[in-house]
Amino acid sequence: MARRGISQQTEHLVRERAAERCEYCRSPEEFSPDTFAIEHIHPRALGGSNQTGNLAFACQGCNGPKGARTEAFDGVTSAFVPLFHPRQHLWREHFRWSDDSLQLEGISAIGRATIELIRLNRRGVMNLRRLLIEDEKHPPLD
Repeated sequence: MARRGISQQTEHLVRERAAERCEYCRSPEEFSPDTFAIEHIHPRALGGSNQTGNLAFACQGCNGPKGARTEAFDGVTSAFVPLFHPRQHLWREHFRWSDDSLQLEGISAIGRATIELIRLNRRGVMNLRRLLIEDEKHPPLD
């Protein structure tokens, strides 16, 4: 059954394209207590479509704080910048893992602003990363 006009086929494509990981914090869905969502990168409330190029796979911890936002403040440049867009931006150009792989670090204004707004280093996701490191399942190899 389609949700919000998104077919099951499209949901499957988005989930598979993301390798069943949140496209923001990179957490794997299989270890989450909550169902992940098909997220509108450019929100429907602002005219975003259900086209696959506007859809991302996101955990509830990232999808909730992002809400209908498309930009955020970067404290380094003192400017509002676009949030990370999984279809238009390359993850590795905006983020890197800390030396211990527990935290995401922003290496661009987009990365820093996205980390801050969405709280990509929130306690729960860092605890999950710690456990996944012990089980050699973090960081993602891609």
